[in-house]
Amino acid sequence: MQPYLFNQSLRTQIQSHLGRFAPQPAELLDLRDAAVAIVIVNNSETNQASVLMTLRPQKLNRHGGQYALPGGRLDEGETFVAAGRRELHEELGLNLLEDDVLGKLDQFPTRSGFRISPIVMWASGTVELRPDPSEVAEVFLLPLTELDSPNIPRLSSSENSEHPVLSSYFPTLGHYMYAPTAAILYQFREVALRGVSTRAAHYDQPTFAWK
Repeated sequence: MQPYLFNQSLRTQIQSHLGRFAPQPAELLDLRDAAVAIVIVNNSETNQASVLMTLRPQKLNRHGGQYALPGGRLDEGETFVAAGRRELHEELGLNLLEDDVLGKLDQFPTRSGFRISPIVMWASGTVELRPDPSEVAEVFLLPLTELDSPNIPRLSSSENSEHPVLSSYFPTLGHYMYAPTAAILYQFREVALRGVSTRAAHYDQPTFAWK
């Protein structure tokens, strides 16, 4: 796996790959719109580019105890980008600007009833996080080198769909992560890092992620 140093060259590469990518909308009806932020930050200890990940508190009614990207549903009249930026601030206390947005990925329809639009952002400089304990139990910096693992993705047969369930193992977490989040990060790896227009919204999600 190649190292991903947090520098202007990497930002330019990712922005260029995303600029050539045409995100597909999720056409399913009766889904609530939501956005998640894929935020690339610098791990100051290693100078490695990483993605901000959270672990949701167990007590939450929706997706408690699951790994997640910062995000949530859109407010009335809000754009996907605005929602991603707002949720990032509310969950982690991080303020990013429109100029920090590098691009978008395919919308992902979830079994829990949402149409998620992933927004890729770049956080320059020193990042000081202030996690909201009501929404975030723990914060992780997931190195891009781990996303680039040849063991990603792992596909398992689904009892509820003709499409397999996608999961990925990340040493930083010490656990497997499952779709939809794992599928979104897989597409991010393929599109933003490798420049390959791979689709991932069709992969199924395990039943524990449905609620």
